[in-house]
Amino acid sequence: MSLQNKRLLLIILAVPALLLVPLIAMQFSTGVDWEVFDFIIMSVLLLGAGLLCELVLRKVRSTKGRIVLFGIVLLAFILIWTELAVGIFGTPFAGS
Repeated sequence: MSLQNKRLLLIILAVPALLLVPLIAMQFSTGVDWEVFDFIIMSVLLLGAGLLCELVLRKVRSTKGRIVLFGIVLLAFILIWTELAVGIFGTPFAGS
């Protein structure tokens, strides 16, 4: 198995592993209250960010270009996540 395929498999397996954190936290705390839709949205967001990073690694050859594009992907991920979580911008996207 090539390094690229191993990395892709790791991204795909990391998504459910990361989603286990809120699932387990829901069993022990009332502070975490996710619904099925929340898990679906977060899995799409995580998988999308991971696959975009993989695309950058495969297509962009320069280190500087990779760093810039990783930063953009990470920034977009964090902004969308925080908007969905607490509505920092007050858009209808957050359900406000």
